[in-house]
Amino acid sequence: MKVIIVALAFVAIVAALPVDVKEPLKILRSDFDQQADGGYKFNFETENGIARDEVGEVKEAVDEENKPRIVIVVRGSYSYKNVDGKVESINYYADENGFHAEGDSIPKPVSRR
Repeated sequence: MKVIIVALAFVAIVAALPVDVKEPLKILRSDFDQQADGGYKFNFETENGIARDEVGEVKEAVDEENKPRIVIVVRGSYSYKNVDGKVESINYYADENGFHAEGDSIPKPVSRR
């Protein structure tokens, strides 16, 4: 019984703490274009410097069993300000072989000789 009383007291204290309500970020730019074949383009930018651009294109690929299938190849980039205020930019693509990203903040693979 004491455990229940202590737990309820803790919940009451946490519920009474002031909540810092922040205004949602303003979206400065936002576009989306859906194509009939399943492809698409979109982009957005927020007031705090976050931005993203992406294009998806429909492609026919061959699976492990050598059967054709439809995939969407995605290419894009995003950027944001890191904790030091520096803009980080990442370029990426995803296809039937997986997701691939490049950017200064992404570690480079170590080449073995």
